[in-house]
Amino acid sequence: MSTTLLPLSGRVAFVTGAGQGLGAAIARGLVEAGARVALADIDLGKVESVAASVGGLALPLDVRDERAFTECFDKAVAHFGAVDIMVNNAARTPTTSIWDITSQEWDEVLAINLRGSFFGCRIAGRHMRGRGEGRIINLTSMAGQQASTATGAHYAASKAGLLALTRSFAQELAPHGVTVNALAPAAILSPALEAMGPERQQTVKAGIPLGRFGLPEEVAAAVVYLASPAAAFMTGATLDLNGGRFMR
Repeated sequence: MSTTLLPLSGRVAFVTGAGQGLGAAIARGLVEAGARVALADIDLGKVESVAASVGGLALPLDVRDERAFTECFDKAVAHFGAVDIMVNNAARTPTTSIWDITSQEWDEVLAINLRGSFFGCRIAGRHMRGRGEGRIINLTSMAGQQASTATGAHYAASKAGLLALTRSFAQELAPHGVTVNALAPAAILSPALEAMGPERQQTVKAGIPLGRFGLPEEVAAAVVYLASPAAAFMTGATLDLNGGRFMR
C-alpha cells in the first residue's frame, strides 16, 4: 500500500461538473494528490478557467447526452491513455417546493443528477472493467438519506436513486477490480448553500453538531481517499460528510 504524500501519482481522473463549486475543488484536490485530471462541464468558459488554474484538460459536456458523454470520455482516454478515476459530480440543486415542481423541472433534475451519473458509471465502468482496475465515485447527498426542506424532493429522489445505482455498479464491477462508492456531503460551503440566503444558512448551521459548515477542500480530501490505495477494500459504501447532521 502506498504511503506517499501523492497517493494518486500517475493516475488519471475524470470529473464532471468541474466548472465551479465542489467539482472545481475536487479537481484541484486530485491534482494536488498527484493525478492528472480531465475536467468536464456544460459551461466551457468556466471549466477552461478552472482547468487553466490546475493544469488539467477542459472538456465541454452535457451529461444528459449519452453519445456526447461517450465522446467526451473517449477524448480524455485519447489524451491521457486511460482513465483510472471517475467522479460523477454534475448536478442541479433546486429548492422548489414539492407543490410547485413542474414536470419539466422534475425531468431535468433527474436527467442531470441520476441519468447523467448512470451514463458516467456505465461509460467509465466499461473502460475500467476492460483494464481490470478503477475507481468510480458518485457525489450523492444527505438529502438522499433523510428528508429535508433545504432541497427539493426531485433533488432528494435523484440522490437516493444514485445511492442504489452505486450499489448496483459496485456489485457488477467488483469481480473486475473496480470499486464504486458514494460520497454524501451536506452543508458544505458552495454556490448551492450560498443561494439559500443568510437566514436559511443560519438555520442549517444551528443543526450541525460540529457548529460550522464543511469546506469544499474537505469534500476533495474525501474523494482523494476513495480514489487512493487506502480505500482498495471499500466498495458499495456511502461515506457521510455532514458535520454530524445525520448519524448512523
